[in-house]
Amino acid sequence: MSKGNNFVFKGLHIVAWVIFVGLCIEAGGLIVNFIFNMFKPEFVQNLYQSLDLTEMYKDNQWAFFGIYSFILSISLLKAFLFYIVIRLMLKMDLTRPFNTFVSSRLLQISYYTLAIGLFSYIGREIAKNLMYHGYDTDSLNQFWADSQAFILMGAVVYIIAIIFKKGVDIQNENDLTV
Repeated sequence: MSKGNNFVFKGLHIVAWVIFVGLCIEAGGLIVNFIFNMFKPEFVQNLYQSLDLTEMYKDNQWAFFGIYSFILSISLLKAFLFYIVIRLMLKMDLTRPFNTFVSSRLLQISYYTLAIGLFSYIGREIAKNLMYHGYDTDSLNQFWADSQAFILMGAVVYIIAIIFKKGVDIQNENDLTV
């Protein structure tokens, strides 16, 4: 691999780490916000993202736990997705990229990306339904604004993973015939 490609790969690895750390901080902040929403709602406006759903908690705890479960699931899935990306980048051998490890990690990435997109879409539809029942859900749009992008990205990564799987099969066949 040339020095330019190696430099770009290391730069992307650093970017992946920065995104992973940021997503972990976001997930942790949302978990803390969730706990404070239930036990000390007067402090919520001082917390990260100040996601105040105390009125929903008082009116309908099922709606509160449902919405928060989607928010936390999406946040944790995003962090875990970048954990898998980092593991892939650490163990990937660019001189011989078609191997079972890369193929399986790409499949995992596609599954997690698709799950994020589907959870986001379902969460957005539930929030719309709650809005019709009088709940203020405008502050929640930031969590599922990109649902269609994640669904499309999951499909594209899945296609790439299938191509890699086929490449692994062809490479294994070639190794056996030589």
